[in-house]
Amino acid sequence: SSHKSHFESRGSSIKLQKTSTSFLSPSSSSFPQSPPSFPPLMEAPSSSSRCRSGSFFQDIRSRELNGFRVRKRPYYEDSKLQFAEMGEVAVEHNGDETPPLAISFCKTAKNAHILAVSDEEGYLSLFDSRRKLSSATTRLENTGKARITEWVAHQNAIFDIRWIKDDARILTASGDQSIQLWDVQGKKCIGVLLGHTGSVKSLSSHPTNSDLLVSGSRDGSFALWDLRCQNTSTRRSTETCISSTAMVKRAHLSAQAKRVRRTKTASTSITSVLYLKDEVSIATAGAVDSIVKFWDTRNLKSQVTQVSPQPKSSTEKVNIMHGISSLSQDSNGMFLTASCMDNRIYLYNVLQLQKGPVQSFTGCQIESFFVKSVISPDASSILSGSSDGNAYVWQVERPQMDPTVLKGHDGEVTAVDWCPSEEGKIATCADDFTVRVWNAETSYSSSSRSPTSIRRRIMNLPSREQRQLNLGSEEKDSSDPEEAMNHHITLPTSESIMPPMGTPEAQKKRLHHDPKSAMKSPSSVLNPPSSLKRKTIRDYFLTA
Repeated sequence: SSHKSHFESRGSSIKLQKTSTSFLSPSSSSFPQSPPSFPPLMEAPSSSSRCRSGSFFQDIRSRELNGFRVRKRPYYEDSKLQFAEMGEVAVEHNGDETPPLAISFCKTAKNAHILAVSDEEGYLSLFDSRRKLSSATTRLENTGKARITEWVAHQNAIFDIRWIKDDARILTASGDQSIQLWDVQGKKCIGVLLGHTGSVKSLSSHPTNSDLLVSGSRDGSFALWDLRCQNTSTRRSTETCISSTAMVKRAHLSAQAKRVRRTKTASTSITSVLYLKDEVSIATAGAVDSIVKFWDTRNLKSQVTQVSPQPKSSTEKVNIMHGISSLSQDSNGMFLTASCMDNRIYLYNVLQLQKGPVQSFTGCQIESFFVKSVISPDASSILSGSSDGNAYVWQVERPQMDPTVLKGHDGEVTAVDWCPSEEGKIATCADDFTVRVWNAETSYSSSSRSPTSIRRRIMNLPSREQRQLNLGSEEKDSSDPEEAMNHHITLPTSESIMPPMGTPEAQKKRLHHDPKSAMKSPSSVLNPPSSLKRKTIRDYFLTA
């Protein structure tokens, strides 16, 4: 839209905003009768608590060996997911409507019904998604019922928002080239992150330490921040200024751009960033091509690896590259999605990046970088906006099935989000100046238990069990602690019945532990040798 292009050009030169004091008073009619209270201010998790949680890959390995029961969810055999619209609210201030740009549900269970919305005018609004909105009332009346509060956070468009610290704080990324940290309860700016020279397009917080975050900017750089590292020499009135701890410039450049000194800003823009669940790796994507780059925050001199849906063919003379509008990951960090400007959403397995995308999803139209997609927390579905005025939902396990189409908006559907605690609840926003909330309908197949509700996969058997399997032994030693822990694992029938095949020499080779062959095994990522102690995707790709 013309609004968006106007703010894009304005973001690179506008002055830093001044804190606004025009907040709504508690007596305003915009407040519900009993506004939700926010939790008390929370400190960042201590290092000891982070250590107790264990590493991401240790958790994955434990599940692979021992099996785990996932939360039940409706199992649709051959039918598509169905969603019902629960209501819509208008994004307006003092009677003037403005396009929303970012939406985000609170992350804690008790506040998960609260939805934050940012827009082109620099407002940050909070809505109660549980409010019953009647279709008989006007859009503005519904807005007054559902809106909890709002305030001016920036004097420019807000492109991204992130809840942190148990929803007591929220981060806003703006076209004024700054990131601001807000105390939600008091609607007070308590920190300003300065360093980018272009509009800040994307934010992502550390999975366990909310003081750490990464940002991506239209200036072509991404930066790392630590909210505890305050710059006491530079202050804006009562706001504490924070400088980045590290910054990588020109992170995404095309081959042609590398041969010239000056390039257009749009061609180098970082459109999306993600802090991965291994706690040290980040993923970045840009407007120049469909490449997703992975970096180790401990060594940012060069990326660890990169992936792209484009075929690597030396005979292909012309390779049309499409930018990426957004990245997302599920709550376990196993899957990553990339919304590409070729109207496809690519799904990657983080542990098998060298294989490229494991699946792609089509049906939506991604004609601008404002159209986003998000994978559900349980990795079962993907939700995306679209330039045709609809939202789309795909089932990850049924990529061949047509997506569910959510109709109702009258303009390009841009930002979307899944409610992390209320299963089946989603939110969408569009250029028609509205935000809509949807719920998955409860009618589904009589079988409420999915075939994958109990996942038991054997990636790396204990050495004693492997020996018994190869030798065809049926002895069971209940005194073996490893066997006692894994006694519930059911081995494939064909392997347990079939005797070992091959010569005695071949059997000896199978029993012999080869460190090099173990390194190439997929299980080596989850259970690395003690000498290597690999914990991140960087170590995996360096030895692959």
